[in-house]
Amino acid sequence: MADTVNVALDAMGGDNAPDEMIRGAIDAVNKAPDIHVCLVGQEEKINAFLSSCSYNREQISVVNATEVIETGEHPVNAIRKKKDSSIVKALGLVKSGEADAFVSAGNSGAILVGGQTIVGRIKGVERPPFAPLIPTAAGVSLLLDSGANVDARSSHLVQWARMGSIYMENVMGVKNPRVAIVNVGVEEEKGNALVKETFPLLKECPDINFIGSIEAREIPNGGADVIVCDAFVGNVILKLYEGVGSVLIKSVKKGLMSSLKSKIGALLIKDALKSTLKSFDASEYGGAPMLGLKGLVVKTHGNAKAKEVTTSILQCRKFKEQAINDKMNEIFGK
Repeated sequence: MADTVNVALDAMGGDNAPDEMIRGAIDAVNKAPDIHVCLVGQEEKINAFLSSCSYNREQISVVNATEVIETGEHPVNAIRKKKDSSIVKALGLVKSGEADAFVSAGNSGAILVGGQTIVGRIKGVERPPFAPLIPTAAGVSLLLDSGANVDARSSHLVQWARMGSIYMENVMGVKNPRVAIVNVGVEEEKGNALVKETFPLLKECPDINFIGSIEAREIPNGGADVIVCDAFVGNVILKLYEGVGSVLIKSVKKGLMSSLKSKIGALLIKDALKSTLKSFDASEYGGAPMLGLKGLVVKTHGNAKAKEVTTSILQCRKFKEQAINDKMNEIFGK
């Protein structure tokens, strides 16, 4: 049907491929009748797994790809040489318009290179960033860049601020989202050369709600809706965020099971605790879209399991519904 969202899923990418990728696809189509998933990968393995599963056969198809780009491979060489890999063939489906989106837990560098060379950048976009949603006390914030551009220029950060504002307003429904730049203090004169050069440009940008600098400790409190930084800083923030969150969740669970009294208390607060811990589960927020491309490319964690894959697939529907690419093209493609 015309309103179907077609997602090309890299069935061979990630630590848990292909089983968890396929499970995620099945869960997604079972939840959403308007989603079609094209599993791209080694069809013999994919079909063997699918044969024992229950799902609407019209919502899942398979495209054979004999090669796999492994995690440690050089991105540029892999994209050039492995034309029959699941990443290259799936990205090709987005380029041709046969798929609305691409989702993968595979080689980040290959996805970054393939996204730009196969799908292509929107005219006027300098460097597409990875932009994951991260949980905060106020809901979620968008962090960009989180891994695509380690060496960035001030003009890149300004574009990311504008892209992030478009995303948060249209996809997440945040009106006039607050934009901040990561810094070592809130004073305007603080920061490294990149921050000092970027700050006044963001301040003068008319189409964003720039609120100044944000220190890392204020990010979990929801101090800003859009957080911009170079990918080195962003990736450190993201990985530390995930690591601390995981340790805290394990520590809370361990503490609640430490004595009979705590176990009784845990039983009494079970529902509230489950809801709270769920809000800090990274798999609840899907993958990181690569903003600024002509088509939607979403990178999930390399160790993603079915739940995160499902969420990533379903988030593609909102991206298409809100025509994010068209909005960005209107702004940057002039």
